[in-house]
Amino acid sequence: MLNVLKPGLDQLLTPVGRVLARTPLTPNMLTVIGTVGMTAGALSLFPTGHLFAGTMVCTGFVIADMLDGALARITGSTGVFGAFLDSTMDRIADAAVFAGIAIWLATGGHDKLSAIVALFCLVAGGLVSYAKARAEGLGLRCDVGIAERTERLLIGLVAIGLAGLGVPYVLSIGLWILAVLSAFTFGQRVYAVRKAASPGLGAAGAGGSGRAESSGVTGHSGSPVT
Repeated sequence: MLNVLKPGLDQLLTPVGRVLARTPLTPNMLTVIGTVGMTAGALSLFPTGHLFAGTMVCTGFVIADMLDGALARITGSTGVFGAFLDSTMDRIADAAVFAGIAIWLATGGHDKLSAIVALFCLVAGGLVSYAKARAEGLGLRCDVGIAERTERLLIGLVAIGLAGLGVPYVLSIGLWILAVLSAFTFGQRVYAVRKAASPGLGAAGAGGSGRAESSGVTGHSGSPVT
């Protein structure tokens, strides 16, 4: 859904990418830095109850991670491995966010039900991404989904950040919304693949790239987040 913002974000990131192109940094280095920073921030700050600080740290590294695609396009270093690394690191970062908040909810937050919902969001997010990657690996398009990676991360971090500022019930509400949207998106993708794989419809769905969801707006290959 937020792919409509891609042109504007590309304009914002391209100048920064040009600056980074003059440094020894590579797109793969930015990808790893973003993932390590986000994972460390989420797993060190969320479980200890520093929800707002953790959200700010994670948001900063999300922005840094988004620059890998811009740098790759400017330097002409887009490639299959970069896209693979980007998507794989995204799964690690997402897992860290929801694992970190689940740990806090189950301990200091004293809300085991919401902790279970957070873990459901972690698993459902992975299934949403896997469904697309597996479908495209079979040559079927799977570009549908109301809650893609960008939307899921935005909802999660906003809810966590507001909870850190003391807004009541916002974290539980955000997690439940995210759980429903993630499950619905997974269902959308399974249905889309079932429809494309049906006799007479499979050819129309061919042409996938076999890549999972990427971070930010574009991955190393320049493909949009889905």
